[in-house]
Amino acid sequence: MKNKLLLAAASIALVGNAATAQTSLEMTSAFGKNLPILGTAATDFVTKINGISADVEFEHFDPGKLVPTLEALDAVSTGAIDASFATSGYWQGKINSASLFAAVPFGPEAGEFLGWILYDDGLKYWQQMYDDNGYNVKVTPCGLIAPETSGWFKKEINTVEDLKGLNMRFFGLGAKAMEKLGVSTSLLGASDIFPALERGAIDATEFSMPRIDARLGFYKIAKYNYFPGWHQPSTLFELLINKDVYNDLSDKAKNQIEVACLANIATNLAEGEATNFAAMVKAQTENGVILKQWSPEMLSAFKGAWDEVAVELADGDPFFQEVWADLQEYREGYAVWSSNIYMKR
Repeated sequence: MKNKLLLAAASIALVGNAATAQTSLEMTSAFGKNLPILGTAATDFVTKINGISADVEFEHFDPGKLVPTLEALDAVSTGAIDASFATSGYWQGKINSASLFAAVPFGPEAGEFLGWILYDDGLKYWQQMYDDNGYNVKVTPCGLIAPETSGWFKKEINTVEDLKGLNMRFFGLGAKAMEKLGVSTSLLGASDIFPALERGAIDATEFSMPRIDARLGFYKIAKYNYFPGWHQPSTLFELLINKDVYNDLSDKAKNQIEVACLANIATNLAEGEATNFAAMVKAQTENGVILKQWSPEMLSAFKGAWDEVAVELADGDPFFQEVWADLQEYREGYAVWSSNIYMKR
């Protein structure tokens, strides 16, 4: 009888362990956890999902700990790592349409962008982009921020002529527009930007929001900070999971990941909206930053350059054409709502 009871207890323990067994996923982030808003978006997601799920657990790794940031897509696709938290704009060099799901120059702001992604065709196309290009990944929107600043410059910029010949760190589709105006651009990770500014390898940079940029110390070298962020009216972030790994997850775990990401979008957006004005005040009063607004003439030049880029990217790329047309159709419809409902400041 004693042996039977021990066997029964062991069986119950095994069943219990099987029921609570977790799939553990290693996730590389494109942003260090020391960065506010960008970095905390990744760590907050991990806290959220690990707090609600007994089926799946994520482990966060800073950029470079598992793979370099710009290699994350390939690493997740091949199964070298399980997951990545980044923005699809980092893959612009690999896929023409990548930044259409990250940040679109003169494009949708946060609410409009999220509407297209979640309630129109955006997310369908986002996944199709990876599928059609042979990437074995499952994409989930998992973060969102409002506009960024459009650059830190060592000297005042008043005309397009002032831009010509500059070397500048720039992100995504906006970089292609800047190149039209005579700027030489490069995409650098967060930790590489300040040293490049310091040694003169670049003359100017954009990266993110005032609070984030302050942490990286750009104001120590480049005092002129320009607004508005025409190149990134809002920026979406993605969770990529290797598709084989994702398919092996339980339906419950998949739902929990989606819920945690939706919650993360809300807190990520709110953190940026709530904390950047104080960073702007401090930049002026304590760090000697000069906040500048682009003139209508400069914004017109940026818009003209972007319009040329959009036509060129669509030429010969049927998928870009299809997604771009869908986004424009959505935006035309959205304008009926936005132009009537919102008060102008």
